[in-house]
Amino acid sequence: MAGQIKADITGIQQTAEGMLQTNHHSLRRAVGVWGSYTWGYADVGADVYVALGIVMAAAQGATNVAFLFAGLVYVMVGLAYTELAAAYPMAGGGQFYVLRGLGDFWGFVAGWAVLLDFTIDIALFALASAGYINFFFPVLNTRINIAILGLSFPGVQPILILEATIFVVLLTLLNIVGVRESSRFNEILGALDVVSESAILFFGFLFAFNPTLLVHQMVTQWPDPYHLAYGASLAIISFVGLESISQASQETIRPGKVVPRTSIALILTVLIYALAFSNLSLAMLPWQSFAMHNGDPVAWLASHIPILGLVAGPYVALLGATLVLISSNAGVFGASRITYSMARFELLPSWFAKVHPRFRTPVRTLVVFSGFALLELWLAGLSPNAYDVLGNMYAFGAATAYMLVFVSLLVLRFTDPWTPRPFKVPLNIRIRGKDGEIRLLPIIGVMGFLGISSIVVLVVLTHAIGRIAGPAWILLGLLIFIWHRRRRKLPVYKSVKRNWEKEQLHVYEDAGEYDLADELRENLARKRRLHGETNKESALPAGTRVVDVPLPGGANGGRRKHKGDLE
Repeated sequence: MAGQIKADITGIQQTAEGMLQTNHHSLRRAVGVWGSYTWGYADVGADVYVALGIVMAAAQGATNVAFLFAGLVYVMVGLAYTELAAAYPMAGGGQFYVLRGLGDFWGFVAGWAVLLDFTIDIALFALASAGYINFFFPVLNTRINIAILGLSFPGVQPILILEATIFVVLLTLLNIVGVRESSRFNEILGALDVVSESAILFFGFLFAFNPTLLVHQMVTQWPDPYHLAYGASLAIISFVGLESISQASQETIRPGKVVPRTSIALILTVLIYALAFSNLSLAMLPWQSFAMHNGDPVAWLASHIPILGLVAGPYVALLGATLVLISSNAGVFGASRITYSMARFELLPSWFAKVHPRFRTPVRTLVVFSGFALLELWLAGLSPNAYDVLGNMYAFGAATAYMLVFVSLLVLRFTDPWTPRPFKVPLNIRIRGKDGEIRLLPIIGVMGFLGISSIVVLVVLTHAIGRIAGPAWILLGLLIFIWHRRRRKLPVYKSVKRNWEKEQLHVYEDAGEYDLADELRENLARKRRLHGETNKESALPAGTRVVDVPLPGGANGGRRKHKGDLE
């Protein structure tokens, strides 16, 4: 009888494991140190290629000041993301951190706001890549007047929009094939671009830097307060995309060690490049000339370097085309991973969380949100200046999400001091909690919140399209969220109860971060002693999966149990 029962239990276990293997697939860990860096660089490093012309058209002689203000805020955003990505190496990035810190409702708002940014990222940088390619074929920039449904649209560039459309489709297919192939694409082009951008700046400052012209433009071409504010809010475009490193953290090998290194390196690289390009531009040419070349501003700059200009101009045009293309590629990746995470946490329908059994990529999210990007591209293409229309909306999503991330950083320092933090935002004030444990209040976190909040205010005040399209996008998302939660009989304004600690242990071990897993166990054991808690597992709602990272070798991944394990 006992043997029969044992056989039945074994059969049930084998059936359950077979169903899991057949129907449930996890994301593949395939991103290393250089891959992690180039994911971020692909998304942030290319931004100056697009932002330079747009920002100069607004900030004029104060372009470098606009980039400096946005850059300082970016450094604080980057430090916050570095701490959170190293502590919580899970797909979703800022959306996941807000979910952990502020709950389901605000986690959805943050994720949906970043989704706006990533879909615009796909469209804007695919458009920019086509613009740099057309440096060689100016006829492809031909403008025509068209009429649709009795409405007239003058100055439209249909061939440019068609080129960008083809790029979006190709990048979507690339990401469906797999993150390893997509990451390798970024690594090769990222290495070339880092070397090339450095060479452009070196020869530009060596042969063409004119400090007299720089000072002259800053003194005589200083913009009025409105245009300075508008330029500063647009300059944040140059620094959007650090999210990509945290998006890839659940597919990164040893993220607790890799993410802090790559994030800090990326912060310094991008800040130096943005400030150098803006100052060099003002010291070489009148700002008006860049405003007229907002499709290929860096190539325009390079073509005016003495001696090297005839070669540098075409080379940088090709370089810019590749760099902004991999930035668009990073947008495709990021949008799909945020949606994948949101679906896993019941913030969006589970339909979006489907992972392809062969490629192990979230195919449905890739197709749907690349489709949103194409819609944005086509609508912007009806304007004489599609770059400005897309850029006008770009800062809203990022600034909104970053503001919520800073709040989550502050909240998690007090509500979850037990999670190991391989990297901490510097400049902290020690505060002793009621349980006797020390909490650290990050001063940079408070300053960053104030800085990014000011950019949100500037966007609302100065971006005619952004202040309408941005809130409209959030409202659309909230309608989807409310419909989904009510359909699933889940609370709309409250959070689903989840066993964060157990799932985090699983993710640490899957990533090979055994030291962090052991440290978390020790911290949780101390927490239970301080709070008088028993070692019980929190029950999850039926059918809810928190993080889809099945362990090799069974539930414990072949690892012996530790005292204090959450089971």
